[in-house]
Amino acid sequence: MQTFLEETIDDLLQKHNDVSQLTIILPSKRAGGFFKNYLRKQIRKTSFQPKIISIEEFVEIISDLTIIDNTQLLLKSYLVYRNTDAIPEKEEFETYSSWIQTLLNDFNEIDRYLVDPEQFFNYLGSIKSLEKWSLPEDQTDFIRNYLTFWNSLPAFYQNLRDDLLKDGFGYQGMVYRKAAEEVEHYISVHGDKPHIFIGFNALNKAEQTIIKELLETSNSEIYWDAESHFFNQSSHSASKFMSAYFETWKYHINSKPILGNNFDQPKAFRFIEVPQNVAQAKYAGNILARMTREALENTAVVLADESLLTPLLYSLPSDIESVNITMGVPIQNFHVSLFFQTLLQIHQKHSAKWYYKDVFRLLNNPMGSKLVPSSAGIIDKISAQNYTYLSLEQIITFADEDDIENLNLLFGNWRDDPKKALHNSKILLVNLKKLTKQNAMEKVTVFELYKTFKNIEIQLNSFPYISSIKTIYALFQEAISHATVDFKGDAYKGLQIMGVLETRVLDFKNVIMLSVNEGFLPSGKSNTSFITYDLKKEFELPLFTDKDAIYTYHFYHLLHRAENIWLLYNNSSEGLGAGEKSRYMLQLDIERHPNHTIEKQVVSPPISITDSPALSAAKTPAVMDRLKAIAEKGFSPSALTAYIRNPFDFYLSRVLGINETEEVEETVDYQTLGTIVHNCLETFYEPLVGVKLEISQLVAMKEKVQEEVTREFERSFLKGEFRKGKNLLIFEVAKRYIENLINLDITELQNGHRIKLLQIESKLSIPFNLAELPFPVNIQGTVDRVDEFDGSVRIIDYKTGNVSQSDVEIINWEELTSDYKFSKAFQILSYAMMIHDQDAINTSEAGIISFKNLNRGFLKFGTKTSSHGPRNNRISEDTLHLFAAELKKLVLEICDPAIPFIEKEV
Repeated sequence: MQTFLEETIDDLLQKHNDVSQLTIILPSKRAGGFFKNYLRKQIRKTSFQPKIISIEEFVEIISDLTIIDNTQLLLKSYLVYRNTDAIPEKEEFETYSSWIQTLLNDFNEIDRYLVDPEQFFNYLGSIKSLEKWSLPEDQTDFIRNYLTFWNSLPAFYQNLRDDLLKDGFGYQGMVYRKAAEEVEHYISVHGDKPHIFIGFNALNKAEQTIIKELLETSNSEIYWDAESHFFNQSSHSASKFMSAYFETWKYHINSKPILGNNFDQPKAFRFIEVPQNVAQAKYAGNILARMTREALENTAVVLADESLLTPLLYSLPSDIESVNITMGVPIQNFHVSLFFQTLLQIHQKHSAKWYYKDVFRLLNNPMGSKLVPSSAGIIDKISAQNYTYLSLEQIITFADEDDIENLNLLFGNWRDDPKKALHNSKILLVNLKKLTKQNAMEKVTVFELYKTFKNIEIQLNSFPYISSIKTIYALFQEAISHATVDFKGDAYKGLQIMGVLETRVLDFKNVIMLSVNEGFLPSGKSNTSFITYDLKKEFELPLFTDKDAIYTYHFYHLLHRAENIWLLYNNSSEGLGAGEKSRYMLQLDIERHPNHTIEKQVVSPPISITDSPALSAAKTPAVMDRLKAIAEKGFSPSALTAYIRNPFDFYLSRVLGINETEEVEETVDYQTLGTIVHNCLETFYEPLVGVKLEISQLVAMKEKVQEEVTREFERSFLKGEFRKGKNLLIFEVAKRYIENLINLDITELQNGHRIKLLQIESKLSIPFNLAELPFPVNIQGTVDRVDEFDGSVRIIDYKTGNVSQSDVEIINWEELTSDYKFSKAFQILSYAMMIHDQDAINTSEAGIISFKNLNRGFLKFGTKTSSHGPRNNRISEDTLHLFAAELKKLVLEICDPAIPFIEKEV
């Protein structure tokens, strides 16, 4: 296979004895590099190298301007914006930077296509006026400012051009326009030198003007990579632009373009439907693994979605010796970039204390762990003490002494000082560099970020409006959004991995293309422009159909000389537009060439028709020893109901002692609220145990509720803030719960009932030995309240959640230990059994007071023979005998070494 560049070089060597006199212009620098490589191989005599440049470098030479980088343009344009009198209301830099890039892209477009700016902006201003049509006297200030802005664009545009020109700079479109204006002067100086244009397709008007002017000197040439197959189909998008040039350019009246027939040669296509993006990378790795070393030398993997680069690199076969990666990896998603984004974000908040989540975000980042080795310990201590907001001094008290310097750099007061922000960031990067000796990628990223901060620091002195960390953050975001880490490799040897645009002018025998989906090929419509569709059409600016045609050419150009083509696409239906293969694949299939074969394949993921087995844990001797220790100490009602709910969770939490990671409790949770309410009630009622309640005592309690709840919040919620926000509402809820219970007791007394407190928060334990077990068993727990109500014993359990009467009623006793729904009934029966055993009581009532359902009063446990039958609320020895039988079965099941802990679906 002879590539287009090799064909072109052969023709040039035949026509020109001295190629050193030529100026070769190609679409990109990469194409220029390949041209040099092919020329070195094909030239048969010693010669100086011709001048080989990209079209962008060429227009810089003609215009005598340098294309300015994005960050510099952003800063300079804002200075111009501030000094443009026609714009009455100026926005802050951070707001300005959010929309200016779109406007600058539009400036680029109108300049590249040589649109008359005055006429264009007048037209645009008129359109915006029509959009906000109203009589002048009816216009609001907002609409007037809006229209004034659009009418001020000509002044801003001209001022920006003037400011950049005086320094010898220009944005890309401006440089192209200037080159088109200066091309005649360039020809007068360099017109005797042959200029060769190679491999172009869609040209903007500035490029067309430059190339046509040079072609008319008669010593310049242009080589098109054009195929007869597409030109024979007048409607084919791949030939849209070249067809227009061939028909309208004066140069082609006498010099008819040469059309190739490479696309008509035999080709083998494989259309491969793959689930998910990463699977495409894996499949591409399998294709490469089957190739010989010689085949790999003429193979390109083309990524329509460049985010697949990383998974592709991990999928490459280990025996591939040489790989050239033409695209860089964006640095903005590396850990170190995310670390500094977070750091600059949190320093925009003007506060003497740090929000714990911001501290955790920094310290949990791998870079934070490197800078502060004691970060895990700091996080644990903050969580244990429940700090929501912390000062630097408090953070330092939790850290090792060696980490104090970096903590000062991270959490010291930057006072919204950009110089200090940049200084501290650079020192942190220097420290990181010392700690990243083994990771080459991290080292390169650290170096790139250091350069970024250094460049911003240089701009700081030239642009006085960089006066806040918010501005530094905006500049940092802008800079890293374009920065990449490049891979080293031999550009002309081995497997090539590239993006679609990097394939321009290049040819490969084997092509593997990933993400051949709609939205990637072509890329689809983009709305990042202030220029409306009708305005673009009026001024002959490129429409989305033109951009689709550009992608069509790039796609089909890759196929011109290729012999083996694998087109992979994602068939996953997740997300908008996902799963739809590219229209180009449909076109290849429908217009199938007789010399082309198409093989279709669907890669299906393995489908399991069996459910995942439930988790289980065998009762090993070590587990049985642990169960024996728990049994001897005593099974609590909550532990037993945890087993009923899910035996495997019981195994994890009670047997192994694995609990959830301690986290900062930013909002008071139900468990903490329950603890606070229980502790307050214990404080109030415990002094009254053994005496009959009196209304005066309860009224005195109510006066102390605020003070006692505050004390309990400080004790249970630790350093958490409860004097504002959601926690203040929960604080008021806790007060209301306690006051309502006291009011309930007052009401009962007012109604003539007698209440005598017997026990408050009593810790109980009774033996429950079973002949079937070789070790003693105890049942233990803490009962909230036991009282005498009109002479009858009541056993009361407080619940801060919502409980209904049906939760404490039993019809079928076997359900008590098999269905978690009856866990509350199980608990109060456990307390009743312990109280009866301890105090030799024959009958009692047991139940729940639900703070969320307090209007129902005391919800008594009851048994029924049917769902509509009468309820028996008395707990007798017979009742407890039935309960003990069920409890025995449950304890024996827990302690049976033959029954594993099996996960139950909750």
